This record gives sequence, C-alpha cells and structure tokens, in this order.
Amino acid sequence: MALLNFERKYRIRGGTLLGGDLFDFWIGPFYVGFFGVTAAFFAFLGTALIFLGASMEDTWNPWLISIDPPPIEYGLQLAPMADGGIWQIVTICAIGAFVSWALREVEISRKLGMGLHVPIAFGVAIFAYVTLVVIRPFLMGAWGHGFPYGIMSHLDWVSNTGYAYGNFHYNPAHMVAITFFFTTTLALALHGGLVLSATNPGRGKTVKTPEHENAFFRDFIGYSVGTLGIHRVGLFLALSAGIWSAICIVISGPFYEGSWIDWWNAWKNFPIWRM
Repeated sequence: MALLNFERKYRIRGGTLLGGDLFDFWIGPFYVGFFGVTAAFFAFLGTALIFLGASMEDTWNPWLISIDPPPIEYGLQLAPMADGGIWQIVTICAIGAFVSWALREVEISRKLGMGLHVPIAFGVAIFAYVTLVVIRPFLMGAWGHGFPYGIMSHLDWVSNTGYAYGNFHYNPAHMVAITFFFTTTLALALHGGLVLSATNPGRGKTVKTPEHENAFFRDFIGYSVGTLGIHRVGLFLALSAGIWSAICIVISGPFYEGSWIDWWNAWKNFPIWRM
C-alpha cells in the first residue's frame, strides 16, 4: 500500500522538459515522457544494428561478437557500414539513449520536487563513455581509436591500450581513479554493513537508531559523518572515480604518447635531487 500511495503523489502532470502533456504518460508504473520514447528508439535501433553487425561475422558466440570501429586510415570520416560504419551509428544511438535517459530522470525529479543529483551523477558516467568513444578519438584524429563493442574484443582493447603506454598502472590519473574506486567500495561497504547491523540486531532485540550508528563510527575512527553525510561522501567518491577515469584515458595519446614508467623518471631530474 505504501508504494501505491506514493504513486498517487508521483502521477502528477507537469515537470516535462519537452512534449508537454502529449508525452506526459505512464506504461504501468513507469513514467515514459518524450525522452522515454527517444531512449527506447535509440536503444532498439542500436541493438538492431549490433545484430546486423553480428550477422556479417563468422560467429554468433556472444563472447566473440565484436562491432569494431573503423580502421585508423579512415580518420574522422564516415566509414562504410561493413567497415566500421555500424560502430559509428551504434555509438550515436548509445549516446542518444544515455542522454535521453538522463533527461527522463530530470523530468522525474521535477515531478517529485527532488534535486537533480541522480541525473547529474549519471551524466558523469555518460561523460566517461563519451570521452572513450568521441573525445579521445577526435583528439587523436581517428574514430578507430575508440573501443570495440564486444566482450573479449573490449577486454583486448583495454589490455592493448594499457601496454601501449608502457604500463597504464603508472598513469598518475589512473592511480587517482583507482583509489577513488576502491575507496567508494570501502565506504559503501562500511555503510551497508552498518545499516544492516543496526536494523537486524538479532531475534528479540530492539532495532537500533542512527545514534547507535553514529556512536559506532565515533568509536571506530573518531568521527561520524552522519546518515545524510555518508551518502554525500559516497556520491563524491563515485563521481570522482568516473571523472578521473576519463582524465586518465584522455591524456594517454592526445597529450602524452610515451611510457608512463618513463614519465616518473622525470622526477629524478628535478634540481632538488641534485643539491
């Protein structure tokens, strides 16, 4: 009943960015809107093109299917469908679907009178993807520098790109990104474990309050950021991981072509070490 009561509050007119009342409708419990329609269109078209590309290959093994970008020789030109053109259109469809979904989230937030934290956070993930398939290839002068759409081929691309610069683990922005990723999992694991331990104290025992949760972390690390604060911390850590991931890949190639191992050797030449 609680969910049904909530839906009565949720199913209100207005809050749309485009389409007005014409697209202000639901399918079951799901709000659609103009951008829900465009998200479905781009998702369907992109998926159909992936199946078309798979039909041109020698296998239907989902592990081996790969929609590859155009060869480097095409530069930033439009490629034939069978030679990377499908990848280009699928990329457009993916961006269209992702952006449409984010704008649909904006409309839902406006209906509920919420802040725009969710679509902004999703926008950082979109930015990381666009960096890989648009910004970095554009800066390097060829769409062929984007990653292929496939399971094994994608993993191969990640490995090859990493070792193309000596060792990607020595990329300083990569170090920062990985640190944020690991810290995100640590913070949310601590938070999730704390909530479960407070709300599941054992048979016959009283459910604990947020004050008990705060007291635990004050004893554990000397400070508690609070029930609202931990979600702000988690959001900051997660978005930082995505932003630094985009930075680490966009500087490898367009701005630095050497080995990241050798890059660290530059510190040895600073005058301070010669004193």
